[in-house]
Amino acid sequence: MVQLADALHGEIQGPPLKALVVYAANPVVSNPHSEKVRRGLLQDDFFLVVHEQIMTDTAEYADFILPCTSQLEHFDVHNGYGHLYVQANNPAIPPQGEAVPNTEFFRRLAREMNFEPELFEISDEQLAELALSPLGSSNGYPSSAAFEGISLDDLKRGPVRLRLPTGYAPFAQGNFGTPSGKCEFYSEREKLAGRDPLPFYQPPHEDPQTKPELAAKYPLQMVCPPPSQFLNSMFVELDSLRNKLGSPTLEIHPIDAAKRGISDGDWVRIFNDRGEFEAKAKVRESVSAGVVVTLGVWSQRLLGKPNCNATTSTAITDLGGGGTFFDNLVQVESI
Repeated sequence: MVQLADALHGEIQGPPLKALVVYAANPVVSNPHSEKVRRGLLQDDFFLVVHEQIMTDTAEYADFILPCTSQLEHFDVHNGYGHLYVQANNPAIPPQGEAVPNTEFFRRLAREMNFEPELFEISDEQLAELALSPLGSSNGYPSSAAFEGISLDDLKRGPVRLRLPTGYAPFAQGNFGTPSGKCEFYSEREKLAGRDPLPFYQPPHEDPQTKPELAAKYPLQMVCPPPSQFLNSMFVELDSLRNKLGSPTLEIHPIDAAKRGISDGDWVRIFNDRGEFEAKAKVRESVSAGVVVTLGVWSQRLLGKPNCNATTSTAITDLGGGGTFFDNLVQVESI
């Protein structure tokens, strides 16, 4: 997913990517190197299906847009998100028009493709019951003891606390997921994997230490966290939330701003070899010299121009294979 831009252009080993189904995602603005993603989706021989609730940036590039239900229209289970409670999401209204949940969409697709019915012909409520089933049950789906005695009917009636003791702190006595059960400052597993078993510093992919020639052209490290008003590209469609932010901004240290003749409130161009975007400068000492900070992810469709992911890289992290959104050298100039 992180390297979708490369895959769309045949730059990743494997068969060529000729079709894509997008659901619960918006890669045209949320993925690294978004301009390259956009060009890939525009290829004449590429087929794109988007299952969505609203007209997102990605949906604009779809050959087919299929309607998806909202949270008010479908059953789901909400797990703990920083708390110890779980509950069912009971639909408040029936699905509107021809909208179906993601799960039903894939059930229908699997039926047409003759996939195994035992894997796909199962309802959302049955899936929830399997997730709640006790460890070692006959269906073979393992579940944590934290769900013991909790039924789907319980969840439908309201929030239920997980079966965990009061004052639960999972690692208070250690018991980490390591061979020793301890927080390992020296790791035999890392040694066996051919990496340094002790903590060490590894410079970013794009850094003056490792790529001085690149840093000479693009000397600023750009960080692009989300604002509190958006969740990645979600909620950016709401006028009230966009109005609170006003416009894309770029925090820049006074030293870096002075070098470039940038004043607070100026519109600036942020760019590198991958692409560019525009933002309003906020000259602040809240960022270090050599670092700039912009908040994303803005809608390219609503802005009429690219957002910060036009400049981000498809390089992946050394552990976990995640995106390196904060590992990005750029240059900034006044417009």
